Amino acid sequence: MHIGIIMDGNGRWAANKGFPRSFGHRKGAKQVSEIIKSCPKLGVKTLTLYAFSTENWNRAAHEVSSLMRLFRGYLQTKYLEIIRNNIKVTFLGDTNPLPNDILMQMKNLEKDTALNDGFYLNIALNYGGRDEIVRSTKKIVRDVLSKKIKTNEINEDLFESYLDTSNQKNPDLIIRTAGEKRLSNFLLWQTTYSELFFSDKMWPDFSPNCLAEAIENFNLRVRKFGKEKQRIKKPVSF
Repeated sequence: MHIGIIMDGNGRWAANKGFPRSFGHRKGAKQVSEIIKSCPKLGVKTLTLYAFSTENWNRAAHEVSSLMRLFRGYLQTKYLEIIRNNIKVTFLGDTNPLPNDILMQMKNLEKDTALNDGFYLNIALNYGGRDEIVRSTKKIVRDVLSKKIKTNEINEDLFESYLDTSNQKNPDLIIRTAGEKRLSNFLLWQTTYSELFFSDKMWPDFSPNCLAEAIENFNLRVRKFGKEKQRIKKPVSF
């Protein structure tokens, strides 16, 4: 199972308690660790976290700076723990605008966990679904112009191989916290047939028990992937 989470509500959680938004982001980062630890126990093999979107640069400068400090600290403090726990980390998104020291930490973490296979963690950092599709299209155009591929070879499978999630299965379930009911530019290509679960819990209050509840809800659903639900034929009575 692959789950994607839109971690929403850190700032509102803090404001409701009379704290600055940065306090909510720090509390949310601690919750990330708890959710990651719980995933293997719940049968989750891959987790994708929406950490920072391409639109988040439009927030107040002091909040963006606070988030960058938080990312920097998280990568430093969790580095060895991630490696010891056999977690493979992949970063999704356009890394170019990120500070050089954070970018270096990201590259080192990806390199040092490349062979890990116990659990797969995707961190979407400066990520946008539309931006990913545009970046992937540009890569394909370059390869067509350099004659690495032919135009008639372009199909959905080839396009997926150019996405940030290349060689990964698409998410089975997308969870969004804080009561909002939209994808907000998250994994637009990959979520075509993902099930959606919306929680009223703010992200700092979203516990492993909440994750288990979302998975239980998912397990009750019938996934048709565009096909008609198969009906059970009743035996003929004589």
